[in-house]
Amino acid sequence: MITIKLTIPDVIVLEPKVFGDTRGFFFESFNARIFEEATGLKCTFVQDNQSRSVQHVLRGLHYQVGKPQGKLVRVISGEIFDVAVDIRRSSSTFGQWVGIHLTAENKKQLWIPEGFAHGFITLSETAEVLYKTTEYYSPADERCIAWDDKSLNIQWLCDAAPTLSMKDAKGMSFQDAEVFD
Repeated sequence: MITIKLTIPDVIVLEPKVFGDTRGFFFESFNARIFEEATGLKCTFVQDNQSRSVQHVLRGLHYQVGKPQGKLVRVISGEIFDVAVDIRRSSSTFGQWVGIHLTAENKKQLWIPEGFAHGFITLSETAEVLYKTTEYYSPADERCIAWDDKSLNIQWLCDAAPTLSMKDAKGMSFQDAEVFD
């Protein structure tokens, strides 16, 4: 497995070793020992989530306070632009974001640690996203930052107005968001 640290070094791209031939391909999508060796992190994943979205659906920017989640995100069908925003006030990259294309074809995964808000937009006709979390979903702890917050200035790589859930349409400004110390 190849690991690539992004401009926010705590956010890591993981590229699995893919074995392919005329029959198709095989790869390990997760192996705890290899994940720990590659990232230096020992994580216990407690929940797997899967979503399917149509083109231009934007989900996020989500996070949980009290019970923060680390996420290991991959796409099993289609293409998304995946974004992580550092919301750790004590971090030198506080308020900065990184984004990466995740596709079924490139098989890359994105590790987003606790203390980050997460969102993505579907670029293909449809996309299925699968992600592991280090903490269970807790509706009482869930928060949402506005996807289009001017101070974050996220470049979503979308040529149309995104489709949002009611919750995401009511996301708060980054300035007013509850963040981590």
